[in-house]
Amino acid sequence: MDLTILVSAALNGLLIGGIYTLVASGLTLIYGVLHIINFAHGSMLMLAMFGVYYLLTKFGLDPYLSLLVMVPLMFALGYLLYKGLIGKLAKGKDENILLITLGLSILIENLALMFFKGDTRTISVSYSDTMVDLGPHLVSLPKIISFVAAMALCAVLGLVIQRTDIGKAIRAVAKERVGARLVGIDVDRVFAISYGIGLATLGAAACLLMPIFYVSPTTGHVFVLVAFTVVVLGGMGSFLGAVIGGLLVGLTESFGGLFLGESLGQIGISLIFILILLFRPSGLFGAKQ
Repeated sequence: MDLTILVSAALNGLLIGGIYTLVASGLTLIYGVLHIINFAHGSMLMLAMFGVYYLLTKFGLDPYLSLLVMVPLMFALGYLLYKGLIGKLAKGKDENILLITLGLSILIENLALMFFKGDTRTISVSYSDTMVDLGPHLVSLPKIISFVAAMALCAVLGLVIQRTDIGKAIRAVAKERVGARLVGIDVDRVFAISYGIGLATLGAAACLLMPIFYVSPTTGHVFVLVAFTVVVLGGMGSFLGAVIGGLLVGLTESFGGLFLGESLGQIGISLIFILILLFRPSGLFGAKQ
């Protein structure tokens, strides 16, 4: 196969992999602190994408500028959702959180079907069809913007977790929640903040996805398997793993689509998920149990 085609596939894979990284980083944070899988992750992303869609169609707000609205809005939603519902109903049991987030996912998707119907929606902005010339390769400008922004936001998230007081509290709770409580850390508040940050990353991902993707009530299904695969591949709770895993999954999907056809491109992602579970359940950067 021509080298130019292979390089183009690699570029497209890396660009979409950057957004996968951002989607998965929120899931990684929630797992790292709460030690649970957030089954509502995909439906929350879908909800945020509808928010970006209506901000543009009703108020004329550019999807990238929507970051200023969607990120704090999704953080507030996540914080209040945990404080007002998940935390209270869970009663300190992680298995209850699993069931609650699963129930939330089903509820949100069905409400979306009721209010938004089953139609697929896309947006069009002035730069939607703009291409950037990278030597012999033409790359979509929105994909480049989304990739750069996603990597920058992941770096900011990493700095927040490593350098700030709330980040230190999050790491302390993730490491030993009982010990953190004994030294005066409000563990329930850290849980709520962590869940809020996890949803805030989805708000950012929605803004970066809408110029290059579509939204429907079932859009979350497209990304939830990818996000879980990225988290498992990189290692549960590892931010570096989420970055590497997201890029690898993006490349896998791109080359799978090239060799097997676009409709079968995600077979490679499922195969990676199975192989990781079989041969390295801790992931590339996860701690072995």
